[in-house]
Order: sequence, then structure tokens, then C-alpha cells
Amino acid sequence: MNNKASWSCLGLLIAVLMNAAWADGRPFREFGDYRVYYSAFNSAFIDPEIAAVYEIVRGRDRGLINIAVVPTGTIGGRPAQVSGHVSNIFAQRQKLDFFEVREGDAVYYLAPFRFEHEDSLTFNVTVKPAPDLPSYTLSFQKTFYRDR
Repeated sequence: MNNKASWSCLGLLIAVLMNAAWADGRPFREFGDYRVYYSAFNSAFIDPEIAAVYEIVRGRDRGLINIAVVPTGTIGGRPAQVSGHVSNIFAQRQKLDFFEVREGDAVYYLAPFRFEHEDSLTFNVTVKPAPDLPSYTLSFQKTFYRDR
């Protein structure tokens, strides 16, 4: 699969997953002139070829978090500083190591994480949309199930 097709496939997957997040009424949080779109999902949803291109490890106990920082009134994410961690109900914490994905003018940030079966996770993400702006923090929870 060529690189352009890989970008398009990953972008399409992210759009589908973000639309799924929109369906439950929680697709984004607003901070000043920015919307921070977020979703978290099992890495098994990523096509193996696309996962290989981005060095994403797929597995029944592995997930990805997706963050896009979008200025109000625009489409597609913009560059930002993104960091965070995820915790389970036992307060076991994993650092989220985000990497940037660019597709045309859009920018997304992905970070892998691990989970147990029926693991209720709390995500805490800090976003700094521009060097001259403050950092914003968003938190959300989601329960993950191992793909069988």
C-alpha cells in the first residue's frame, strides 16, 4: 500500500471513529477558540497494513487514543502540543506517548495504551494549541473489552 493510500485509510478510520464518538454526544470539548476532538478505541480496528506503516501494535489488549485540535469554524486538526496519561480503577497509570499524523492539511495525534478485559479507564489529556496560549486539560472515561 502506498503512503498516500495509507494516509487516506487512516484518516478515514479516524473520521469513522470520531463520528462514532459524536453519536454518543461527547465528540469534543471546547476551550476558547478551539475544539478538542477525542476518541479511544481498540487497536484491532486498525487494518494490519496501515498499522505497519505507522508502527502501531495491534492486539486484543491494546488501544489507541486519538486527539485533534481544531480551531472553531475550521475543518481538520492543527499542530499542537499533546500529552497525557490513562489510569484504571486501581490508579495504575500509563503515560500516553502521542505521535503526530498528518493527512493533507489535517493533523491528528495518536497514542497507544494497554488495557485489561472490562477495564474502565480514565484519560487525562493536556493540549496546548499554540505556544502563546494556555494549556487545556480534558478528561473522559471509557470501558474497554478485549477482542476475543
